[in-house]
Amino acid sequence: MLELSPPFTEGGSGEALFPLWRLVDEEGRWTDERWADRFSPEWIETAYRHMLRARRFDRKCLSLQRQGRIGTYAPYEGQEAAQVGSALALGPGDWLFPTYRDHAAAMTFGQPLGRILLYWKGRYEGGIPNEGRKIFPPSVPIATQLPHAVGAAFAERFLNTPHVALVYFGDGATSEGDFHEALNLASVWNVPVVFFNQNNGYAISTPLDKQMKSKTIAQRALGYDLPGIRVDGNDVFAVYAATKAAVERARSGGGPALIEAVTWRYGAHTTADDPRRYRDQSESDRLREKSDPLLRVERILERLGRFDAEAKTRWLTAIDAEIEAAVREMESASPVSEADLFRHVFAESPDAPA
Repeated sequence: MLELSPPFTEGGSGEALFPLWRLVDEEGRWTDERWADRFSPEWIETAYRHMLRARRFDRKCLSLQRQGRIGTYAPYEGQEAAQVGSALALGPGDWLFPTYRDHAAAMTFGQPLGRILLYWKGRYEGGIPNEGRKIFPPSVPIATQLPHAVGAAFAERFLNTPHVALVYFGDGATSEGDFHEALNLASVWNVPVVFFNQNNGYAISTPLDKQMKSKTIAQRALGYDLPGIRVDGNDVFAVYAATKAAVERARSGGGPALIEAVTWRYGAHTTADDPRRYRDQSESDRLREKSDPLLRVERILERLGRFDAEAKTRWLTAIDAEIEAAVREMESASPVSEADLFRHVFAESPDAPA
């Protein structure tokens, strides 16, 4: 008797289907010189200064938290290229949907530093975007911002605007139902949304291989008939190029896309966390020396004659002054009112119970 079996595709490596795409290696050398002409020296310097600003701000926030001047804080040092490169790909009128860790993206897109500090001070004003910028309040519940982004993109398409939504999420969010529902709806409705995953290897203390069997997050795009790409998240050039292509494709009616930016967070999940309990922190030291996102760009700027110790000192002086002004703004804010707990909860406040 002839035995027949369905033609299942078994196994196969997602890493083979979605290789890690980069434009600049750890030494700051172009992997394909044809891309070098796509980035002007002015753009490279601007991207670097955004990343340097983000890193100084992150370190200042850690210091403020340790002094009790802000609450629990979620650091992002090591992920600057992923956040800055992607946010630079947006245009005026576009949407940015951050998580609680994406303030580098928010500040790059125009959110004032003082307002970000107010958020970490526990004030509702901290979630209000800068005038003229569509920045959704940072999402603390995991993955809930993904359907919100799809809804905003659907509204933009309904209104026949050219605007796009870019939504951030971590690797842990891909284990939530919201992730799958959002990708499915975005695919069915063909809305202008770009899903930007920052895969730093851990969902708090859970490593990626304990979360999923698939080798990559990018390959999950296949299940929803979306284009997907896996980029080196410490390469600001690859991040920008991939995000810009996805954003412009969505803007022209091509629909959604999924980007996986493979990166690493040097520090803890939050200041209430001790990463030494679940991961080898020597890996952070190794990657800081080998693959730091700022160091790569510094090497390129050095070869262009646009970076030296004097230039860095000059930029740091201006950045630190801006950050200190933001701290003064945060600490001079009027006292919080208990009524703030109920602001923006109801369109009309209900009657108090008798």
